[in-house]
Amino acid sequence: MGRHCWRGAALPAGMKTPIAISDSANFYVSAERLFEPSLKNTPVIVLSNNDGCAVARSDEAKALGIKMGAPFHKLKDVISKHGVRVFSSNYTLYGDISRRVVEVYQEFSPTVEVYSIDECFMDLGGFKDREAHAQKMRQAVLRRVGIPVRVGIAPTKTLAKCANDIAKKNALFDGVLDMMDEQLIDWLLPKVPVGDIWGIGRKTNKKLSALDIYTAADLQRMPLKQARSVGTVVLEKTVLELQGEPCLSLDEVEPQRKGMAVTRSSGTPMFEFDVLFEAVTAHATRAAEKLRQNGLVAGTLTVFFHTNRHKPDRPQYAASRSIQLSPMSCDTFELVRAARQCARAAWPKANSCQYGFTKAGVMLDDLLPIEKRPLTLFDVADKKPNPAVEAVDHINRRFGKKAITLGSEGVQRSWKMRSEHRSPRYTTRISDLPVVR
Repeated sequence: MGRHCWRGAALPAGMKTPIAISDSANFYVSAERLFEPSLKNTPVIVLSNNDGCAVARSDEAKALGIKMGAPFHKLKDVISKHGVRVFSSNYTLYGDISRRVVEVYQEFSPTVEVYSIDECFMDLGGFKDREAHAQKMRQAVLRRVGIPVRVGIAPTKTLAKCANDIAKKNALFDGVLDMMDEQLIDWLLPKVPVGDIWGIGRKTNKKLSALDIYTAADLQRMPLKQARSVGTVVLEKTVLELQGEPCLSLDEVEPQRKGMAVTRSSGTPMFEFDVLFEAVTAHATRAAEKLRQNGLVAGTLTVFFHTNRHKPDRPQYAASRSIQLSPMSCDTFELVRAARQCARAAWPKANSCQYGFTKAGVMLDDLLPIEKRPLTLFDVADKKPNPAVEAVDHINRRFGKKAITLGSEGVQRSWKMRSEHRSPRYTTRISDLPVVR
C-alpha cells in the first residue's frame, strides 16, 4: 500500500508524526442508505432515542432548514411537504457498520484510536504520499462497506480535526486535506471560526469573542497564560495543539472504564412501581452483560428515575439511590436484587400515582477487572460464575438478545422506547435480511 521505509524507524529529525482523523459523512443516514438505495438524493433524518428529535440529517434535509436537535413533532409539516424519510435510531446496525469501517482503517494504519461511532484517529507516519494513501483508504471503505468518509491530516489531533472539517466543506480537497505544511496551516486557520474548533464549547466561545478571538488563527496566537486563565489547562492545550505541539497522544488501548450507565427514556409514562422496575430490571441486566463482556465487576450500583422535565405543568419528581456491592459483582441476579432495593428506597412515599416517570437508568461505578477484585472474608479467589447466568448468556448468544429474560423485566414492556421508524438490523439478524424474489 505504498509504505515508505520510515515505518519501524525514527522519523527524520524535526519531522512530526502525521495524525489523521477519518469520519463518515452523515453516518447514520449513510448507514440507512446502504440497504435502501432509493434514499439517495432524498432528504433523510434519523431520530434520537424514543423518536424525540433529529440527530442526523442528510445534506438534502439540511437544505430544507431542518436543524440538529429539532423536535420530531415540530417537523411533521416539513416532512409531509417535502417527502422527508424518517428513521428511528438503529444502533445495532450503526455499531456493526462502524466496526466494519474500523477494520478497513486497521489495514491502512498500525495505530487506530476509535474516538466515536463515526470517527477514528490514526497514525500516518511512514507513508511517503499521505494524501494518496488516505484516498486509497477512502476508496477501500466505500468499496467494501459502502460508507463515504473524509480524512484530515495534521501534526496534532486538534489541527487534524480542523483539516477534516475543512475537507468536509470544500470539494476542492476531494475528501482529503493534508495540513502538515506550516504555510498551509497559516493560510487555512484564519478561515476556521473559533467555535468550530474541537473542544471549544458555547461558553468558551463567548469568552473568546469578548477578547476579539474569532478564528482558529486568533486562538493560535493567544498567550498561553491567558488561555489557562480563560479556559484552564484544557484551552492552553488547544492553543499549543493549534501551534503544532502535540498534547493529545494516540490511545492504542482503550483506558479502563471507571463506570458505565444504561439509561433509556420510556415510550409511555410509568406510574406504577412494578412497571418502573421492569425497566430497571432490563437496564440492570444489560449493565451486568456489559460488565461480563469486559471482564469487570462493579463495586457500586445506582438507580435513578425522573419525570419529564420539559412539562413543568405536570408533577415533578426525581430520585436516585446507591448501594455498595459486597462482594463486587457482575452477576445479573445480584445486580437486579440490588437495583430493586435502590428503586424501592427511591420510590415516592406518598401520592406516587400522580407521577409519570419518563426516564430510568442504572449506573455502575468502582469497576475493576474480575481478577483484581478485593476478596471478602468468605469469598474465594477462583469463584466460579453463576451457572444460571452462564446459561442465560449462552441462550442469548445463540438465539439472539432477549431470547430469555428475567420475569421481572415484564412481558408487555410498555416502558420500551418508541422506535416506530426503525429499519431492519440487516447485518446482525438473519430474519431481517432483505429477500430478493
